[in-house]
Amino acid sequence: MKILMVLTSHDKLGGTGEKTGFWLEEFAAPYYQFLDAGSEIVLASPLGGQPPLDPKSELDDFQTPATGRFNEDEQAQRALAETVKLDTVNAGDFDAVFYPGGHGPLWDLAESATSIELIEEFTRAGKPISFVCHAPGVLKNVKAANGEPLIKGRNVTGFTNGEEAAVGLTDVVPFLIEDEFIRLGGQYKKADDWSEFVVEDGQLITGQNPASSEAVAKAVLGRF
Repeated sequence: MKILMVLTSHDKLGGTGEKTGFWLEEFAAPYYQFLDAGSEIVLASPLGGQPPLDPKSELDDFQTPATGRFNEDEQAQRALAETVKLDTVNAGDFDAVFYPGGHGPLWDLAESATSIELIEEFTRAGKPISFVCHAPGVLKNVKAANGEPLIKGRNVTGFTNGEEAAVGLTDVVPFLIEDEFIRLGGQYKKADDWSEFVVEDGQLITGQNPASSEAVAKAVLGRF
């Protein structure tokens, strides 16, 4: 099995002057789920090379066994530092795609024509597409074969308005996932803030928050 993991290249948290990027746990937990299942993993990002890491995700409060394993894993660190450019990737070479979250994807991957086309290609091929926390936001401009939003009428989740308010970024992010998905006609679902929650709708798999990242990866593996 060959899995593509797509990370953000965006590192600016709006106009706050703070840094953002991908969330470490949301990369590390799925990465090791896929690796330990014997999958071949390719890491990609819009700009290639080292994707920006949200510095907050390195704080002690957010460390997990998976992040600890990554911090001791030189091979994984090298792989992350050498992501391929997203526009060199062929969806036909992979069995599934996974997007880790962090706030970064809301700015670059949500508007990336390359990412949008890639997801549409995976969808047409009937392959699993999976996203966690803020990464479901990259579906905002993705279309179904009929030209309607891909998530219209589909069961989906993603970072909630309550969770965004709790981290004080409601007025910083370019859009709120919960509001946007409802606007697009998605059947948005959520659990209590910060609790593990995964929604599966055919080959579309979404997770609400960092706590859901490992479960999303397991759902992907369950397709094979």
